[in-house]
Amino acid sequence: MHDSPAPSRLQKRSLSLYGHRTSIALESEFWQVLDHMAERENLALAAFIARLDRHRPPEQALASLLRLTALRFALHAPAESKK
Repeated sequence: MHDSPAPSRLQKRSLSLYGHRTSIALESEFWQVLDHMAERENLALAAFIARLDRHRPPEQALASLLRLTALRFALHAPAESKK
């Protein structure tokens, strides 16, 4: 049997989207990837998330969109772009 890694705690961050304050709770590993992605795009995290949010289907939760975006990046980005 494989040992499961310890579950990560949710980390809540507050930011402004479209002039409104909102809070998003994600595991710290997802925040790390999203921070890296925003930095690579030379965007503040809030601006990066707002750009993603503009294309989000109304039935999809923002936290879900962010987790899937981070996961896709981690799975598909070349190793050197993850540094």
